[in-house]
Amino acid sequence: MTQATGKQAAKDADVGSLSRAGDLFQLLRDGRARTRAELALTTGLARSTVASRIDALMLSGLVGPAGEALSSGGRPPSRFAFNPSARLVLAVDVGATHVIVAVTDLGGTILAEHRLAQQVADGPEVVLDRVVAQGKELLASVGRSVGELAGIGIGLPGPVEHDTGKPVKPPIMPGWDGFDVVSYVQRSLPVHVLVDNDVNIMALGEQSAHWPEHSNFFFVKVATGIGSGIISNGELQRGANGTAGDLGHVQVARGTDILCACGNYGCLEALASGPAVVRSLKDQGLDVAIGADVLRLAADGNLQAIQALRQAGRDIGEVLATVVNLLNPSVIVVGGSVGETGEHLVAGIREVVYRRSPPLATSHLRINVSRAGAHAGVLGASQLVTQYVLSPAIIEATLTAAAAG
Repeated sequence: MTQATGKQAAKDADVGSLSRAGDLFQLLRDGRARTRAELALTTGLARSTVASRIDALMLSGLVGPAGEALSSGGRPPSRFAFNPSARLVLAVDVGATHVIVAVTDLGGTILAEHRLAQQVADGPEVVLDRVVAQGKELLASVGRSVGELAGIGIGLPGPVEHDTGKPVKPPIMPGWDGFDVVSYVQRSLPVHVLVDNDVNIMALGEQSAHWPEHSNFFFVKVATGIGSGIISNGELQRGANGTAGDLGHVQVARGTDILCACGNYGCLEALASGPAVVRSLKDQGLDVAIGADVLRLAADGNLQAIQALRQAGRDIGEVLATVVNLLNPSVIVVGGSVGETGEHLVAGIREVVYRRSPPLATSHLRINVSRAGAHAGVLGASQLVTQYVLSPAIIEATLTAAAAG
């Protein structure tokens, strides 16, 4: 089953008498325990209707008993709450040179995690085989089985066609273009598989874990490349073809004579990514090979490294000032291997954004370093799955299948 057909099957499912159990479940997803009477009052449904739907949700394991409420006389009423440990999620963050695999519960709590050194350029079969093998090992390590998986979320470092989960001409991923990631993984793990761009899942992870009250949120990843994830009015924005947020190839005035790997001149990525900062410092005679070397020098007080990071921040800020004018986010978070530890980079971003954007757009704008850090990707991959498998349509389809089978 593909990403798209799985969604359509859920929409087309005949959910009969349980047609609103999924909607009732949404009230319980906040984790607060409620009685049948409280749910009936909130929904306007008859208590008998609420009781039958709660019974169905309890049989699925998604809802469990949560003690008793205070009694006004007679037997205390039972309370019920969402049970996030009912099922598990395999969350995968694939980078250019690494893979992080984690097992989470349905609430996004990481139960086990492992980081692998792995080149994405080795091809999809090699990478995904390691993902599947590591996922099975992690499930065993927490004493759970493959049968308890609700789904698998995978972030890839390139453009992804969201409806199919297939990479689309990814520049650093030879052999991945058009590869059916969903079907390949489902050969070994026959559950829902959802695939998205890595920066999109980082945006989901960061926002859901640390900024849930901000529904207009912008995440910038600064690492080997530069990209962004856009959350507007609480919804992740992918654009018409899944390429929304490709900040790295916006032209910056300072770089009109600098050639980018994409073939154009002046791209932000050619000026402000980790490799670009490394090149600029090498040209100044410093012994640096990777972005981590630049961050180490900056932490040691090297003025050339500090200035290079600050200038990279200004270049990024030039593009983000336009983003602020267009999208008016309340929070911009900077992550990635360079961004999440680059206080000098963020200082440069703030310097330009607050100077170039109008006061109304920046009066409450916060620009921060990532709080989730290296966990942003797996937290987002988990969130990608739970948003789908705990949606009303999928809950209702699951309950109907259980009742029929």
